[in-house]
Amino acid sequence: MAVATRDPVCGMTVDPEKSRFSWEYGGTTYHFCCGGCHAAFQTDPEAFLKVAGAPATADPAPMAARAAAPTASDDRVPPAGTVYVCPMCPDVRETEPGPCSSCGMALQPLTVARDEGPDLELIEMTRRFWIAAAVGFPVFALAMTEMVAGPGGLPISRTVSNWLQLVCATPVVLWAGRPFFERAWMSVVNRSPNMFTLIALGVGAAFLYSAAATIAPGAFPDGFRMNGGVEPYFDTAVVIVVLVLLGQVLELRARHRTGAALRALLDLAPPVARRMTPGVDVEEEVPLAEVRVGDILRVRPGDRIPVDGVVTDGRSAVDESMISGEPIPLEKDVGSPVVGATVNGTGSLLMRAERVGSDTLLARIVQMVSDAQRSRAPIQRVADRVARVFVPTVVTVAALAFVAWSFVGPEPRLALALLSAVAVLIIACPCALGLATPMAIMVGTGRGATGGVLIRDAGALETLERVDTLVVDKTGTLTEGRPRVETVAGRLAESELLRLAAGLERASEHPLAAAIVKAAEQRGAVAAAASAFEYQPGQGVGGKVEGRQIAIGTAAFLVERGVDVAALAGDAEEARGRGETVVFVAVNDRAAGIIGVIDPVRDTAAEAVSMLRAEGIRLVMATGDDRVTAEAVAARVGIDARDVHADALPADKRRIVADEQTAGQVVAMAGDGINDAPALAEAAVGIAMGTGTEVAMESAGITLVRGDLRGIVRARRLSRATMRNIRQNLFLAFAYNGVGVPVAAGVLYPVIGLLISPIWASAAMTMSSLSVIGNALRLRRVAL
Repeated sequence: MAVATRDPVCGMTVDPEKSRFSWEYGGTTYHFCCGGCHAAFQTDPEAFLKVAGAPATADPAPMAARAAAPTASDDRVPPAGTVYVCPMCPDVRETEPGPCSSCGMALQPLTVARDEGPDLELIEMTRRFWIAAAVGFPVFALAMTEMVAGPGGLPISRTVSNWLQLVCATPVVLWAGRPFFERAWMSVVNRSPNMFTLIALGVGAAFLYSAAATIAPGAFPDGFRMNGGVEPYFDTAVVIVVLVLLGQVLELRARHRTGAALRALLDLAPPVARRMTPGVDVEEEVPLAEVRVGDILRVRPGDRIPVDGVVTDGRSAVDESMISGEPIPLEKDVGSPVVGATVNGTGSLLMRAERVGSDTLLARIVQMVSDAQRSRAPIQRVADRVARVFVPTVVTVAALAFVAWSFVGPEPRLALALLSAVAVLIIACPCALGLATPMAIMVGTGRGATGGVLIRDAGALETLERVDTLVVDKTGTLTEGRPRVETVAGRLAESELLRLAAGLERASEHPLAAAIVKAAEQRGAVAAAASAFEYQPGQGVGGKVEGRQIAIGTAAFLVERGVDVAALAGDAEEARGRGETVVFVAVNDRAAGIIGVIDPVRDTAAEAVSMLRAEGIRLVMATGDDRVTAEAVAARVGIDARDVHADALPADKRRIVADEQTAGQVVAMAGDGINDAPALAEAAVGIAMGTGTEVAMESAGITLVRGDLRGIVRARRLSRATMRNIRQNLFLAFAYNGVGVPVAAGVLYPVIGLLISPIWASAAMTMSSLSVIGNALRLRRVAL
């Protein structure tokens, strides 16, 4: 049995043994789901291979493996088992949970699962925290008693107190704090110093000094002696470990909550489906994982739709708010698409499963958002540049603080020098700096998913805030994308013209083609499938039907083939005057007639244009339609006729975007078709309609689930809120370290006598990370 591959144009799974369309390119045979994808790929293979993320010369089996992987860049991902990635270092990927080899943070699963099971990292850190707090409390109590009551206030001698503290502090530091030392050692081995490097240096120095002071106090010079003895700092080491463990527990809990919205979406899919037995009117309940493409499923009133598919019988209203955010249920009847996990109304439906498992819209939404959460916004480069020199700089400052206090500090100079150096090491927190951007991106993209705005990469989210020009396609973007045939005129009879046109258009994926095929079927005019099919994007299609050469497309397309279309000009102008899109049909190189197709303007298009203009965005329409039709649609939605580009081929749309950007504009492109993919990729931000093709969505950085342009306004609000949050986080991180490190080093001691102890430094370090996380979590409540 041949290995299933993926169509490089639309992304659908294709069985090579059943596919009628294949083409060899670069030493690899590619298979296609239909003639439209086949022809489109032949036009420009590299464009589709680049979008799909696959090299042009790839063996079919590896390509299939990559198609099954979460992202195109996952070549290092093992074929089986869970893959774990770091939220701060996306390039780090491991097959087991644990700390990141670069920054030391806990790794996360690459994919979001409905039931992830217990968070082992959180459980382990929580256990270490409580044990460390319980075992370390006597150390803290003894140190505080002596501090409050004085050296003679303890009921036991100082020597006994020191040994008790050593006994209690040892398991806290060496067992509870062991993960920090392991991560610190890993950072040294990998030459990537991080927050755990600083923690290990600070805790290790305080503990080793205190242990030596307890075991051999006579070995220390007078500079370390206070009140006649060498003061241990077991309390410092213990409290730092306990506070850092507390910070890890709170951070892990917060990060776990960022995926709660996605897991909640996955939970919406019903666990079972009612599958109809072929040939008999009998249904059986089967686990959702056993549903296959082509199965007929029954959806009862009030049930959740199990998978993506098409209604084959029945009529109902379906609540799709969990996907699109729109509260009004949509009417569904025979032929209507339905989305898995949406809620059926009062009617009963039969549906045919078309996308199951990881191919459903719900699963793709979750995976897209999960991928986006790990992408890096350009603003992250600021934090990255600082992080590269941060730890070495902090270690240097700590060393300088130790030297300065040793020479010019008050007595006991050496003891205070050690405390100052440890405080500098502990208070510095590169974790807050590293979390500032990723946490906001994780929460922001999750919030967008619940509002019908899917962010494919963080760069698009950042750039959208600055967009001042939006180039929009017409069909499927400003219009509903469900065209219907209104006019059929010419020298052939209506049924004959439609029959021949439909025979050719069956192989095309264009929305106008679907309208022609549907009109022919409604009239009972069904023709044989075409052969020798060819497709020129944005112009037309050609081929043979029942031995006759058929060409369908623009007037220019037919003229290039030597067809005289002058006799059809009158009928064409009348149809265009009614706002119809006109395609010309030629049979055996003779003009045969025209077919006028109307695509109703979306009810929300004019409102969306008005909202976008209120946002300060200029709208430009670029469409392959003729100017008369294009300007008629533009007038209805409120786009200036001067900003209308008609008769635009895919290359023209890309050029229009490039020209606007050359003029200094920050351009977003919104479209839904294969012919929009080049322009979507060219724009600073590509915005795909969720009702469009896979290629459009793969070329875009943002996808609007419902294909409603008002979603761009929601996306822009999300972009502004997320970027504002990132800037706040970076300010908190920079301000905290900019103030905390010098104060810990003792710069204020000569002025006001302020010297921060390592205990307060560890508390401040923990709070800095939590302040960044808490600020990012506010994005969950942002109004879109």
